[in-house]
Amino acid sequence: MKKKFKNLLVIFKIGVLAIFLGVIAIGAFYYYKKTTSQILLMESNKIKLDKALKNAEINLKNLRSQDQYLINKDLESTVKSIETTYSKAVAAYEKLLDLKSITKKTEKFDSSFSDILTLLSKRNYALAKADLLSLEKEIDTEKQKVLASFQIPANVPENNSPPGSGYSSQVVKSDVGDFLVGIISADLNSTRVIVDTASNSDCKNDCPVMSLGDYVSRSGAFAGINGSYFCPADYPSCSDKKNSFDTLAMNKNKKYLNSDNNVYSTVPAVIFTGNSARFVGQSSQWGRDTGVDAVLAMQPLLVSGGNIAFNGDGEPKRGSKGNRSFVGASGSTAYIGIVFNATVAEAAHVIHALGIQNALNLDSGGSTALWSGGYKAGPGRNLPNVLLFVKK
Repeated sequence: MKKKFKNLLVIFKIGVLAIFLGVIAIGAFYYYKKTTSQILLMESNKIKLDKALKNAEINLKNLRSQDQYLINKDLESTVKSIETTYSKAVAAYEKLLDLKSITKKTEKFDSSFSDILTLLSKRNYALAKADLLSLEKEIDTEKQKVLASFQIPANVPENNSPPGSGYSSQVVKSDVGDFLVGIISADLNSTRVIVDTASNSDCKNDCPVMSLGDYVSRSGAFAGINGSYFCPADYPSCSDKKNSFDTLAMNKNKKYLNSDNNVYSTVPAVIFTGNSARFVGQSSQWGRDTGVDAVLAMQPLLVSGGNIAFNGDGEPKRGSKGNRSFVGASGSTAYIGIVFNATVAEAAHVIHALGIQNALNLDSGGSTALWSGGYKAGPGRNLPNVLLFVKK
């Protein structure tokens, strides 16, 4: 009996073990089957990814070898050539315009520039660029030649004192040489200085302009001079800001122009009020008082408190010879005038030699104009703003 029971227990244990091993085997089979399926799926995806990457690489190589890619690269090169030669052409043309303001003998330069434009129209950018560089050098050389040929007329008197009133043409001796000066003096007890502007509000492009003579006429002035720097309409670089100026000014109508963009301006300014003038080193030092007669910002300050305030700054246009307009004051006397054939720094020395206590540079070049019973210099370009002397 005991032996039979033991045999049955052994058979039961063997059966249970067989069932357990069977379950494990079935589980292992399904696990293996599932894992194999996942591995196969991953392998399949990897193959697809590799294939996609390979195809992308092939497509990129094909794109780079296609005409469209080459066309785009060629277009990029062409655009760069156009930009480069356009910038050079603008610089050469504006130099040519400056040369025209001091001489009428520019035919050969006009012809050369026309030939260059023909080259550009034929897309011969390399040759056009080389010719533009040569043209700029030739224009610079001619300008220096014209300025070097300037001679002070023999009958102009030497005088290192400004006139007591009215206009004077005189030779001023300074520590940087002798210079011809055209200058107008006015007593601020009987003269009011005003700024007249063609526009009565801010203007950023296609701004109105007038000749100095027209400003003098409409304001009943007896004298006047060109005003601050502006962007001439005939300059290609001014195509989107024609005849605009961006420095501070208060005109005769007590209207401040360009006020918002000059809150923190470092540009010097002159303020006329009553029988006196105030010169500030920065426009930001001045508020927006409309009780004064005139405000005009410009640069650089030439003379301040009887001392020379400008000796050059490396800016090419200021360092070249030209006719330099200025506005100045000593006590209750105001001055406007031109130092002929001078750099801006030389003009500062000449004005100092005249004993003028404070002076501010004005625009020059083709904008230069001075009026006293008629043009003493100019008329130059039409202007967006001017400075005028009117009787009180």
